[in-house]
Amino acid sequence: MKIKLAQSAIEGSEINQLERVTGEELKRCYQCGKCSAGCPVSFAMDIPPTQIMRFLQLGMFDDVMKANSLWVCVGCLQCYARCPQGCSVANVLEGLRQMVLRKGEDHYGVKEISARFLEKAPQQAIVCGFRKFVS
Repeated sequence: MKIKLAQSAIEGSEINQLERVTGEELKRCYQCGKCSAGCPVSFAMDIPPTQIMRFLQLGMFDDVMKANSLWVCVGCLQCYARCPQGCSVANVLEGLRQMVLRKGEDHYGVKEISARFLEKAPQQAIVCGFRKFVS
């Protein structure tokens, strides 16, 4: 993968919007890797959690938005529990999902998936919603 840095890196408008939406300060992450080590689904991600944070710090917003990592994260908050800086990659990924969904994009072709499959599949929105409303 070619690394192409944005001119303003962490000060890009999308990054500022992401920080506003999530309440996370991306600069706090110092790449210890504990989030990726504890993530139960990092094996299935294109970009592991620690690299997500680094890519965003470098302004590589588009690369992160194209990765499947946004949609694989189950919002378990293991990343937050393990982080010595109190960064939550799960919050960041949820914010990115919200940004995609607000644009009205059909990222995974949901309209093409059968209703029967959706009835039996676990709903990511429900799983992520639990951590918002259960303290």
